[in-house]
Amino acid sequence: MQIILQEDIDKLGHRGDVVTVKPGYARNYLLPRKLAVEATEGNLKAIERIRASLAKKTATELEAAQRQAELLNVVALKFTRKTGENDQMFGSVTAADIADALAAQGFKIDKRQVQLSEPIRIIGESPVTIKVFRDVTAQIKVTVEKES
Repeated sequence: MQIILQEDIDKLGHRGDVVTVKPGYARNYLLPRKLAVEATEGNLKAIERIRASLAKKTATELEAAQRQAELLNVVALKFTRKTGENDQMFGSVTAADIADALAAQGFKIDKRQVQLSEPIRIIGESPVTIKVFRDVTAQIKVTVEKES
């Protein structure tokens, strides 16, 4: 089934792209959430008219994302966790913890934007990548310390 994306979707495409997906995915997920519309002839003609405004909106979002990435590059987060013998941590620092700490500092970051392959389970400093927008990323420093 061919659809036109209304929003950027990871591993599928960007706003305005015409992509082919399985009918169930389109019917049950993309269409009800208004993430896409069916690629009918009328919608394809309409998307051509809308592309100019989409390009302008994307440029504005990209500019805002680059400013946010510059601000994020200087951010350093500090977490304290309980540890046992040999500095073995009880628990970990997850993407949700990082997103919450960034939200407390005024950044609108979703936990899905935090690029962690696995939660941080070691004491010390770790670099973490934040995907701000499409190809715009930022590096933050996350420090995990022992709770005294």
